[in-house]
Amino acid sequence: MKLIVGFGNPGDRFANNRQNIGFKVIDIIGNNENIEVKIKKKKSIIGRGKIMGTEVVLLKPQTFVNLIGESVLYIASFLRINVRDIICIVEDSSLEVGEMRVDYVMTGIVHPGIESMTRALKSDRYAKIRVGIGRPKKGVDMAAYLLEDFTTDENLVLIDVLNKTEEVVKMLIKHPIEEVQERYNPEGAFRIKRRKVKKVHIDHRKAR
Repeated sequence: MKLIVGFGNPGDRFANNRQNIGFKVIDIIGNNENIEVKIKKKKSIIGRGKIMGTEVVLLKPQTFVNLIGESVLYIASFLRINVRDIICIVEDSSLEVGEMRVDYVMTGIVHPGIESMTRALKSDRYAKIRVGIGRPKKGVDMAAYLLEDFTTDENLVLIDVLNKTEEVVKMLIKHPIEEVQERYNPEGAFRIKRRKVKKVHIDHRKAR
C-alpha cells in the first residue's frame, strides 16, 4: 500500500494558494482515478482506492503545513504503511513555476512540512516531489508569498507540471525512485557516495 500526501492548508480561502499545490495534485489524482477523498480521520481527509492494481491512500492533512507530520504519522501507523511507501507532494520556492524535481534522502531540503514529517516518522526515507512555485519579489515576505494565489499566466503553466506530477506519482508506485529521478530530474538520480574502507594488511608473523 502506498500513502500519497499532498501538502496544503485546510479551508476554502487557501485553496488556490501557492502552498496548496500538493492538495491540487491529490484532487487531480482522485478525480482521474475515481478515488473520492472525503473520509475524515484524525486531523486528515483521505481517499482509498487502487492505481494500476496497487492499493493507495490519498491524504490531505487537516493540520497546517508546519504540523503535517501529526496527520501523516497517524494515518501511516493506523494503516501500517512503511515509511518507504510514502510519497509527498510539496511546493518549492527555489524552483520556477513549471519546474519539478523528485527527491529522496540526503538532499538538504529545508521545508517546515518536510521537517515535521521527518520528526514524526523518525525517518526521511520517503519520496518527495517538489513542485516549483517561483520566488517572491524583492521585499515580499515568504510567508505572505506562500499564501498568495497563482496568477492567470502561472495557472496556464501549472496545467502541464501538475499533469507531469501525476505521472511521477504513478511511476513511483511501480518503479524504484532512482529510475524515476533519471527520467524526470535534469541532473538524474542523486548518488550517495559510499565510504571507502582502507584495507589494512596484518603481518601475522609479527603478531606471534
